[in-house]
Amino acid sequence: MAVKELRESPSLSSLYPKALLGSLRKSGGSTLPSTEFVREGVVVDPAQLAAYNQVCGFRLDDVLPATYPHILAFPLQMALMTEADFPFPLLGMVHVANRITQHRQLRLDESFTLSVRAEDLRPHEKGKQFDVVSELLVNDSPVWTDVSTYLRRGGGSGEKTSRGQLSQPSPNAIWHVPGDIGRRYAEVSGDRNPIHLHPITAKAFGFPAAIAHGMWTKAHALAAFEGRLPEAFAVDVKFKQPVLLPAKAAFTSWSEGDGWAFELWNASKPKPHLEGSVVAL
Repeated sequence: MAVKELRESPSLSSLYPKALLGSLRKSGGSTLPSTEFVREGVVVDPAQLAAYNQVCGFRLDDVLPATYPHILAFPLQMALMTEADFPFPLLGMVHVANRITQHRQLRLDESFTLSVRAEDLRPHEKGKQFDVVSELLVNDSPVWTDVSTYLRRGGGSGEKTSRGQLSQPSPNAIWHVPGDIGRRYAEVSGDRNPIHLHPITAKAFGFPAAIAHGMWTKAHALAAFEGRLPEAFAVDVKFKQPVLLPAKAAFTSWSEGDGWAFELWNASKPKPHLEGSVVAL
């Protein structure tokens, strides 16, 4: 695999126009690029961390929430997926799952090496899916790994995957999700996909209203376990129906083995938004 070393974080303001052009030029492909983007000396901005914690519901701390490094990786992910050799247009892809493995606690005062690559292009009933793998390393050892699975719709196998039938839960908590949470999360994450920002821009992409970022829903769910999490764990989610903003959502969790399972539902209709698990390592 070829390594592309970056001295600084890619500029998101220049990557979004590339993403738009890619939506006009790219139509698909059968291979992923064999390039790994690497950036050394990655440090955390304390003000950005504090703002992230506030938006997502974490307490202010010098220990990073397990979901926070995803926003450090996001510019490199964007850079990778807007390269000319990336087969799919970034706009229109669906984030269907995310698994984060934290091998130990990460602290505000640490310096990391960050790497991002794409792998495992495979068929899906509705098209093709692949993983974008991001890692934080200290002394060449991974301390945090993020696997985001994306779906490119079209030309799917048509073979439906067997799934267990969920039942609408009795909630532990009701989330009152404000209509501006997409813009607030965009400010701290840099993820300014138009489907999250305003009803008008979301409607241009087929949504009846702006929708919450999937990684915000995951982070807000993880915040419910704060104070109970081990130093090393994996948190895995599958994104279901989008959270249309503003929203009232029902969150429930329960103990399962060495961790917990959790779900987020539309509080008024039997439609799941997210299902996930936290497992101690």
